[in-house]
Amino acid sequence: MKILITTGIYPPKIGGPAQYAKNLKEAFEKMGNSVSVKTFTIENRIPTGIRHIFFFLKIIPKLIRADVVIALDTYGVGFPTAFASRLFFKKNIIRTGGDFLWEQYCERHNKKVLFKNFYNTEKQSFSLKEKIIFLVTKWTLKNVSHIIFSTEWQRNIFVRAYVLNKEKTSIVENFYGPKESNENYESKEFVASARNLVWKNFDILEAVFNKIKLKSPEVALFKDNLSYMQFMEKMKGCFAVILVSLGDISPNMILDAIRLNRPFICTKEVGIYDKIKDAGTFVDPLKEKEIEDAILTLLTEEGYKKAKEKVKNFNFVHTWDEIAGEFIEVYKNIESR
Repeated sequence: MKILITTGIYPPKIGGPAQYAKNLKEAFEKMGNSVSVKTFTIENRIPTGIRHIFFFLKIIPKLIRADVVIALDTYGVGFPTAFASRLFFKKNIIRTGGDFLWEQYCERHNKKVLFKNFYNTEKQSFSLKEKIIFLVTKWTLKNVSHIIFSTEWQRNIFVRAYVLNKEKTSIVENFYGPKESNENYESKEFVASARNLVWKNFDILEAVFNKIKLKSPEVALFKDNLSYMQFMEKMKGCFAVILVSLGDISPNMILDAIRLNRPFICTKEVGIYDKIKDAGTFVDPLKEKEIEDAILTLLTEEGYKKAKEKVKNFNFVHTWDEIAGEFIEVYKNIESR
């Protein structure tokens, strides 16, 4: 098969979608497929709208020769990919990541809104730009051959918000790798690396750590962004990983922590809660005291020992080969309709 993958970011750029695109490409190629990847380059310096047109024109030569087109977001590359696929009668699949509209809304309004509540409580407050993004996203999701979600949680939210046909959707879980290490911690440093965005909830996290450090100055919070390999090395020897965002679908940072047997504290607002609920500690991201108590418990000898045991006992594996195979099965089902 000839497969075209479109993605907003790709290595050497840093981020979960970049790693997803790279590993999916390699898994498809192992199966004997020919894979092309188109990603944003100069588009990042072009205003939205014009950016979509530019990317639409850029992907046409590869898209025309492709058997199936896979877009790894719902708006940035998703819209021009869906439009081009319709124009040239190509089977196309969107794999949703996060939610561009929700993320942008929180940032633009500097407002903390839980992802699960967003479409119920904020839709009537959308600006003109946000209404356009919503309508473009809705058109895109309704005009693709199939939509792949990584969690039932996000699928249920999107099906209601965008009035989607659930039969045109599937779940392909994120990558759960085999265990890679089990090192002792080097210092009491918590890794929380992420973009400094409103929905990542860093202000509450920093306030909690500043309070704890008054009594325990050895405790540290690491927030810097690193390349993927550097980040994995950083996590290998950290005390714990912490994520208190307002909504994460299937966060790579937590899945990487599990692979490295790092104890973790995670937001309850996470799409994979049912899958990993026994592997870590979960907190309400809007309750500062709950986050503080979870950290203080982890800092005790007994609390850390229990947390370490929980993460070590989680051994579910979902490989890139399996993920690629599930994508191919989705394509075969589309073809057989």
